[in-house]
Amino acid sequence: MMKIRLKMFLVVLPLIIVPLFLAQTASYFHAVNGVTRLARQHLGFKLGELEKYTNNQWKLLAENNFAERPEMIEAAKKSIEQYARSILSSETEIIFAIGKDGIDMKTAPLNFDPKAFITLKTLLEKENQGLQTFTVSGEKRIFQSFYFTPFDWHIVISEKEDVFLKDAKNITLQTIISICASIVLAVFLLILITNRLTNPMRRIVQTMNTIIDTADLSSKVDVEYNDETGILAQTFNKMTEELDRAYSQIKRYAFDAVLAGKKEERIRHIFQKYVPNDVIERFFASPEKMLVGDNRELSILFSDIRSFTTISEGMAPDDLVNSLNRYFSGQVDIIYNRKGIVDKYIGDAIMAFWGAPEKHDDDALQSVLSGIEMTEAVKKFNENQRKLGKCEFQIGIGLNYGEVTVGNIGSERKMDYTVIGDAVNLASRMEGLTKTYHSDILISESLFETLRKTSPNSGLHYRLLDTVAVKGKTKGVKIFTVKKTLTENELKAWSIHNQGMKLFYHRSFNEAALKFKEVLSILPGDFNAQNLLDRCVDYEKNPPPENWNGVEVMKNK
Repeated sequence: MMKIRLKMFLVVLPLIIVPLFLAQTASYFHAVNGVTRLARQHLGFKLGELEKYTNNQWKLLAENNFAERPEMIEAAKKSIEQYARSILSSETEIIFAIGKDGIDMKTAPLNFDPKAFITLKTLLEKENQGLQTFTVSGEKRIFQSFYFTPFDWHIVISEKEDVFLKDAKNITLQTIISICASIVLAVFLLILITNRLTNPMRRIVQTMNTIIDTADLSSKVDVEYNDETGILAQTFNKMTEELDRAYSQIKRYAFDAVLAGKKEERIRHIFQKYVPNDVIERFFASPEKMLVGDNRELSILFSDIRSFTTISEGMAPDDLVNSLNRYFSGQVDIIYNRKGIVDKYIGDAIMAFWGAPEKHDDDALQSVLSGIEMTEAVKKFNENQRKLGKCEFQIGIGLNYGEVTVGNIGSERKMDYTVIGDAVNLASRMEGLTKTYHSDILISESLFETLRKTSPNSGLHYRLLDTVAVKGKTKGVKIFTVKKTLTENELKAWSIHNQGMKLFYHRSFNEAALKFKEVLSILPGDFNAQNLLDRCVDYEKNPPPENWNGVEVMKNK
């Protein structure tokens, strides 16, 4: 007769083992599929990079009319082989190229027997783009390939099957060990539990046997219900109900905690593309205080690539995108390093600001230093462009300081953390004026005055270029160009130029003209000095009206 303890054991054990086995199995398949997919993607990515590099080498040969010169073709093949070696990630990984007569290129010794070589070449000629296997020297290898027409090469990237599937096999072993350990632990715990649960019934039997043996009717067992098994079943059911309720709560709490953690991590990851990390920390510390509409004074920068339409028409789309990405990467790094926030990309233009949501005492200075460093970075970018034979970029940067409205602006479906207001428009106008005044960077009068107050010892050099009334405005705004360092001639010329501007605004046009001539003698061909000299000569002949305040109206800016 089967004891009730064994019955309980046989009933409960499958309830524990089956879900455990299913959970472990599901986790195993997810993990193996994920690891294998990553390995496959990694192999495919390197193959794609090698294909792009190979195409670029041939493109260089073709563009320079070297495609018919054997020595140049051989040099290109050597370059491809060197690049192939550089992207290898393990000692067992091999990249080789099969031509008409055999292996033309390889990154490591590779000995094929004739039968294996024919089998591999047959596979390659089918042009299957997925993972394939072949056997060489008694070992299985995984490979992917592509066909390169100019050299008549089948280029193959290959890895040992054992190495390629190493992580997946490790996961298999770990899963088996985990399942076995879990089953052993479950059996051990189940034995303890069944013993504890059946002890009351065993005591009842013992008491009953004692009564039979001794005939002592005084021996009693307190029985709450008529059937001991029913009592045990009810107790077990109650216990399982409580455990299920507790487990459900734990799962809900755990799920909420994981969900909250993932959500926070996702928000952090998204916002790191737009704002510095210290701003994100402040947001999570006091989210109700962040991203709220506010009026405040801050510095705004606009940067734009000049004649970008012409540049884009002369470049292939992939070259254009690649050049833009490298250009934006350098420019944005400078802004972030200077505590700024990239508001948005407007085509090839960049809009950034300093002073929100986190305000710093040196926001004005940091914005100007960013602008200067951005112009310097473009020079280095253009050096690389020249080496690559690509179009160079010329940029103009305009900055302004003033009151704006900053906050979350948009709709429930799409919102942007941005700034709006006249100060933003003026910054954009400053950028547009860089073309008119042949300057890489222009700053407004308000930003200049703010720098004088907040950063008097910044070491920056300023040159007053004009007073303009941009489109839509009647009040004049003084505009300045700025540099971090000047040559000896520039230092002298800028000082004389600023003296000439004072004379110019006091209507001393003849004396101002002499100053601008002196600037031209130091800096021959200086556009702004020549422009103001011509204006002085004109005003000397045709004096401006009595209410003239030096404002130059810019109709198209």
